[in-house]
Amino acid sequence: MKQHPLISAGEKIYNLPNIITMVRIGVIPALFFLLTSPGPTWSMVIALLFVAAAFTDLLDGYIARKYEIVTKMGKFLDPIADKLIVNTAMIVMIPIGRIPAWAVAITIIRDIAVDGMRSIASAEGLVIDASSMGKRKTLCQTFAVSALILHYPFMGIDAHTVGIVTLYIALVLTVYSGLDYFMQFYRSTIKE
Repeated sequence: MKQHPLISAGEKIYNLPNIITMVRIGVIPALFFLLTSPGPTWSMVIALLFVAAAFTDLLDGYIARKYEIVTKMGKFLDPIADKLIVNTAMIVMIPIGRIPAWAVAITIIRDIAVDGMRSIASAEGLVIDASSMGKRKTLCQTFAVSALILHYPFMGIDAHTVGIVTLYIALVLTVYSGLDYFMQFYRSTIKE
């Protein structure tokens, strides 16, 4: 029987970190459904759900490293889960007026370009590791999207304004980290 490229010999697909990642992906339909016309209460519930899903990203990585169950499947699924949940939340917020479409477009175009470049690099045997700038971008996006989902004033703070300001910071990091990945790729190909 031919071995699947994402699964090493003897590697279990259904380990705790991978299951946590799959649950995070499973939250996406709830975002679609719940974000169609949320009022203040549902916005709070959805924001908490989104934050919990984001927390599971830290949790699955921690468990995988601590118990040495890092798998190819996990390395493949984890970044996809992150991008799917953030990008889905951003797309769904466009029609309800919580996020500008151009900001979502920049984010998605960057993600597709970087993922495509990393796939090409991988096919050439090159590894382009996640950069610290990319991790900061993800953290900033998560905070921005959480605030934009919350949207309504919370404890005297205008969540929407906080979300938009943080989103603009995330966009700068998005573009900068995307350029950084392409520079890493360029430097790697020159060494060959």
